[in-house]
Amino acid sequence: MDAPEEDIVIARSRARYNEGYMPGFGNDFETEAIEGALPIGQNSPQRCPYGLYAEQLSGTPFTAPRASNERTWLYRMRPSVRHIARMRRIDLPLFRSAPTPDESGLPLAPMRWDPAPIPEDAGTWLEGMRSIATGGDVLTQTGFAIHTYAVTESMETEAFYNADGEMLVVPEIGRLRFFTEMGVIDIAPGEIALLPRGLKYKVLLNGDAKCRGYVCENYGGAFSVPERGPIGANCLANPRDFLTPVAAYERRDGTCHGLTVKWCGQFHRCEIDHSPLDVVAWHGNYAPYKYNLRHYSPVGPILNDHADPSIFTVLTAPSGEPGTANIDFVIFPPRWLVAENSFRPPWYHMNIMSEFMGLIEGVYDAKPEGFVPGGMSIHNMMLPHGPDAEAFYKASLKDLGPERLTNTMAFMFETRFPQQVTRHAAGLSTLQAGYPKVWASLRNHFDPERRDWRGE
Repeated sequence: MDAPEEDIVIARSRARYNEGYMPGFGNDFETEAIEGALPIGQNSPQRCPYGLYAEQLSGTPFTAPRASNERTWLYRMRPSVRHIARMRRIDLPLFRSAPTPDESGLPLAPMRWDPAPIPEDAGTWLEGMRSIATGGDVLTQTGFAIHTYAVTESMETEAFYNADGEMLVVPEIGRLRFFTEMGVIDIAPGEIALLPRGLKYKVLLNGDAKCRGYVCENYGGAFSVPERGPIGANCLANPRDFLTPVAAYERRDGTCHGLTVKWCGQFHRCEIDHSPLDVVAWHGNYAPYKYNLRHYSPVGPILNDHADPSIFTVLTAPSGEPGTANIDFVIFPPRWLVAENSFRPPWYHMNIMSEFMGLIEGVYDAKPEGFVPGGMSIHNMMLPHGPDAEAFYKASLKDLGPERLTNTMAFMFETRFPQQVTRHAAGLSTLQAGYPKVWASLRNHFDPERRDWRGE
């Protein structure tokens, strides 16, 4: 075998904004790492510039309506059929897919976990993936899986793609680099990245020896920004703040690479003699992106009451039922609280939707004790939940004035499916056995002779 050729090129000439990214959500982008690599006026010429191959990656059926049709044309050194050699099944037993029914053995209850330590030998992105809960069915492309990750090693000569769903990545510790077929995405805590179904990529450490965070694997319709309704044209997650990477390619011929594919909940692997991240140019609207959660523009009540948490939805993935999401991604960022004569934290409730919560930094106002960054909780459908006793009494009895919540960034994956906890999550030593006790000191204050309760 000849000596390996190695070359990594990231287009910078087209990156007029944001140092290597193109702004906008759902745009039809075009980008090239070598000038003239994109065909003009057609997608598949008889001979592509620079001897490249034209290949389309489709995220929706060809006949999807124009407004929802997702596809991108890739111009690459080899077509993807050359990336698939003789496959063999491999086992990643802690990276699970739905359904995982009733395997936890736990009684029905709200659940909360402390953060799991990052093992010194956590390994790569795939080796460090741990499934926490699933819902729906990967074979029918409905539902989701929620994972945590711990990474201590880069995927230098490894690549991966997920045929089952897109992956929404929420870092909590450490910076990661996603080198994808369509460009390079760097993310840090406070940012998120979205990796579409079928996109090849590798995950690299980016200056930190250890990384930890959360992943939502969405089997259903692609995440999109929610409709704003009467809010109008602005606020929430504004499209201009989403960033898609410019073209990049990696040329490593004669170097052995491993490619792992997740397909229908199973994992398959092959070895090839080149890097599959060989796209020199691309155009289309099916692409990875990142978003800085600090750019979220929240809205809220300015007179009374606590609004529904749906006003904090960053991304939503549709189901077949209008108004009911396959899964939503919701954040609770720093913000002002100004509602008068109102209980400002979330109210107590039971919900047809199921909630997974995580904390990126700081403190969550409804759970000031026992819920720390890197931790997580699950409040399943039709199970009651709400502020703990400390938060209730503090919010009920304090003098109300304008208050700014700082040092906080919590999030929620909310889904129409019950969340089935995995055997791994049920067996974690970080599971808080006494979590329901946070409500134990809520007392009965009812007095039919006194309408104005003041905490006595």
